[in-house]
Amino acid sequence: MGEYVTQQLVVGVGGRAGVSVAEVCALVEETLRGAGLPSEAVTALATVESKTAEAGIAGAAERFGVPLLGYPAEQLAALAVPHPSDAARSATGTPSVAEAAALAGGGELLVPKRRSVAATCAVATAHAHDLRHHGDAEVIDAGSGLVDLAVNVRSDTPPEWLKQRIAASLGDLAAYPDGRSARAAVAARHGLPVERVLLTAGAAEAFVLIARALGAVRPVVVHPQFTEPEAALRDAGHRVERVLLKASDGFRLDPAAVPEEADLVVVGNPTNPTSVLHPAATLAALTRPGRILVVDEAFMDAVPGEREALAGRMDLPGLVVLRSLTKTWGLAGLRIGYVLAEPEVIAKLAAAQPLWPVSTPALVAAEACVSPAALAEAEEAARRIAVDRAHLLAGLAEFDEVTVAGVAEGPFVLIRIPEAAEVRTRLRALGFAVRRGDTFPGLDPSWLRLAVRDRPTTGRLLQALDHALTLTGR
Repeated sequence: MGEYVTQQLVVGVGGRAGVSVAEVCALVEETLRGAGLPSEAVTALATVESKTAEAGIAGAAERFGVPLLGYPAEQLAALAVPHPSDAARSATGTPSVAEAAALAGGGELLVPKRRSVAATCAVATAHAHDLRHHGDAEVIDAGSGLVDLAVNVRSDTPPEWLKQRIAASLGDLAAYPDGRSARAAVAARHGLPVERVLLTAGAAEAFVLIARALGAVRPVVVHPQFTEPEAALRDAGHRVERVLLKASDGFRLDPAAVPEEADLVVVGNPTNPTSVLHPAATLAALTRPGRILVVDEAFMDAVPGEREALAGRMDLPGLVVLRSLTKTWGLAGLRIGYVLAEPEVIAKLAAAQPLWPVSTPALVAAEACVSPAALAEAEEAARRIAVDRAHLLAGLAEFDEVTVAGVAEGPFVLIRIPEAAEVRTRLRALGFAVRRGDTFPGLDPSWLRLAVRDRPTTGRLLQALDHALTLTGR
């Protein structure tokens, strides 16, 4: 079998006249080490054209064994960078040699500008992640016969009783939607006043509202996670900073990794795609006056007892919790979710919504899915998922080539495997669609996400995986 494919990196470098090779190399190595990035993943050093002849920078590229890319100052000056400098602009014609040169190839900044006495460096991916790639792309237009392990919607849903409730609402389509009853039901389900609840067309709409209505100055997204929050922030004109969790740490979050100046922080719990469930106390430590903490709990109802949930908490300043009803209940095509937050935040988000954003059938579904009987059914499903996930993990443990990072607590599992792209293609030929991982910031092409399914389906998957690995290893 081949080695893991590591995310390719470009290091932008700058330096004063006469900077030494040793200083440039030491700064680059220290920056990579501090970010948990391997030096062997560096594919190029990059700088402004006027610095390509600088012996210390050219020598550093030679020592790393990579090419040195030089960009015209006017090209770098046109790139937006997080830490511009008037001094750098005066000296080189661009406001940040290191950051702009790192970004010039079209990738995304992983580590902003770092300095030594006479050198600067910044690290970016060699290519941008496709933030708009989602699991449905693995199965759409694929024809019949593929077993869908790429989408995290619970199989065999929606249940018949929910279909009947939704169908019965079709007689009311002539009237405009009235969300008061559903809003009150959601509020009662979490023990909150209705002023703390906003119904949305799925969690995806909530991300757009947050990006547009809350006026964040320094938004931070904790990755790897669902990419739609960052995409929405970027679309709204925000410059997004990332906190990348490490596989070597089990993708666990250290609150100290989040910049103190961040006024909007987005994190998933349990996190898609890592399946890690962060302790509620860890997330609560991120809250403070003047900061909005957005916790995406779209998969929390798939966790038995909803351990570590923050939904319903009213003691944490700036807490915004998002919930989706599309995953557990199989309503991705209906679009229904909700936001739980302080009344002032709810009012701002509601003001940014169009009129009647949630359809009558979706409102009926929302009310039905938070009823006591539905909650009991969801809890039973969560416990069944936990058993099925344990069966999947036990089977994966039989493969020496497969690594599961972190402790999986959601209805999906993230695995690392050599030559994952080829394995994914072979699984597809064998009838199984799985989710590629390299579109998630912080992950590279060696990662795949598998939805948890029933034991017979998992058994067939494990047989197919064994066959795919055998073919790949030839």
